[in-house]
Amino acid sequence: MSDTTAWLVVWPVAVPLIGAALAIALWTRPQAQSAIGMIAIALQFVSGLALLAHVWANGPVAMAMGGWPAPFGIAFAADTLGAGLTVVASAVAMGILVYGLGDTDVEHRRAGVIPLLLALMMGVAGAFLTADVFNLYVWFEVTLISSFGLMVLGGRREQLDGAVKYAFLNLLATTLLLIAIALLYGMTGTLSMADLSGKVAALPADAPIETVALLFLVALGMKAALFPLHFWLPAAYHTPLPTVSAIFAALLTKIGVYSLMRVFMIVFPDTADIAREAMIWTAVATMIVGALGALAETDIRRVISFTVVSGVGVMIGGLAIGTELALLGTTFYVIHSIVVSAALFMAAGMVARAGGGTRIADLAGLYKGAPFLAVAFLISGLSLAGVPPLAGFWPKVYLVQAGLAAGEYAIVAGVLVSGFLTLMLMGRVFAIVFWRAAPEDAPQTGSDGGMVLKGALGAMAALTFLIGIYSAPVAELSGRAAAELLAPDAYIEAVLAGPPQTAATTPGTPEVQP
Repeated sequence: MSDTTAWLVVWPVAVPLIGAALAIALWTRPQAQSAIGMIAIALQFVSGLALLAHVWANGPVAMAMGGWPAPFGIAFAADTLGAGLTVVASAVAMGILVYGLGDTDVEHRRAGVIPLLLALMMGVAGAFLTADVFNLYVWFEVTLISSFGLMVLGGRREQLDGAVKYAFLNLLATTLLLIAIALLYGMTGTLSMADLSGKVAALPADAPIETVALLFLVALGMKAALFPLHFWLPAAYHTPLPTVSAIFAALLTKIGVYSLMRVFMIVFPDTADIAREAMIWTAVATMIVGALGALAETDIRRVISFTVVSGVGVMIGGLAIGTELALLGTTFYVIHSIVVSAALFMAAGMVARAGGGTRIADLAGLYKGAPFLAVAFLISGLSLAGVPPLAGFWPKVYLVQAGLAAGEYAIVAGVLVSGFLTLMLMGRVFAIVFWRAAPEDAPQTGSDGGMVLKGALGAMAALTFLIGIYSAPVAELSGRAAAELLAPDAYIEAVLAGPPQTAATTPGTPEVQP
């Protein structure tokens, strides 16, 4: 593997880091910051595409930083799952940033929203591409610090209240994650996921593998907002700027889901039966509690926050089943959820502009004043519920088929019931907010935000529609990611191969002729 090829793994992380540094240097010039933000995210998307193309053609690729091979040094690695999610995340982040340029004022941009967004995207790409469980923790911390800064921008009381809950629960999850990592290192002497794959399987029968696996499930489950430690999400995601809520809902819980997929499919593929049984029931509970919580809410932003929780349960349900078809469905659902969660929070921000608030009972008749917003919200809501032929339909079909084949009827019931409840609540919200006639004495509604916001929201709604009617490329990518998770030999080999050992790299070693 050439040095140029190896650097493909690093550029999606390095580009937003460089962009954040430049944006900080131009702190007093918000317009220049905005331009740097767009260029950096666009370059991250392009570098992610180049990485995915290489992985698709040649298999997993890895880079050992400083020439120190795994498991001794810091390694980045990409397979179809990591590279694919990096591309999707940066593509959606571009749409959210365009939305943000139309939604946030100059003062918020001067307060640091662009550098913090770029730092967040650096952390997201780092988490998707790291090959080491300790550095997974490091990238979690990068996203936590930057997301906390984004959450408090504006300084409103409800923002600070949400930020405290968000930070406390995530710091608790971080502490548990560090304990799990320390125990794992104490048992195996390594933290490289590729190296752990063999060493965990070789541990004696009395090793506390189940305890460590359960700790990882609790810690990463808190990051992903799994029941019963999910309540920080609906308490926090509705408080920041709409742009910030959109990127949080699209990406932050997906890092937790991705981490659970990576850890349980590579580190604990066959050695954590108790944790996997717990995963089944927490997934089902998360699906149902999230959907019921959304039905009970009166604020449109909190409704969407609870649907994000319910979606996490669907994804973890597929991981709990663990078959190739189930993992295909989970990966497809992650991609769909990134797009539709961003779209719904964008729409909620535009509803607040058009209707003067987000309390459902106070809104009515927005279809007349904002027909584009109504259609985009309806498409996104129906996709979330899994209505054909939209994007949310296909992963649920795969998960139901996988659950029936594996005999996991609780997960099948959870997927179907939560989907029905989501359809009910989205229909209810649309009927009240958009379709219900406004009272004659109702105050005049405002603008929904103009062409920039409409363009960004329209792109997200169009994407979830296109993925639905032409699902083959996403299904193929998801299927390949699932196959690589079940048979990670190529990923492990890429990580552990290290740099080539030649006379040039190891002075004093005689060259051996064949």
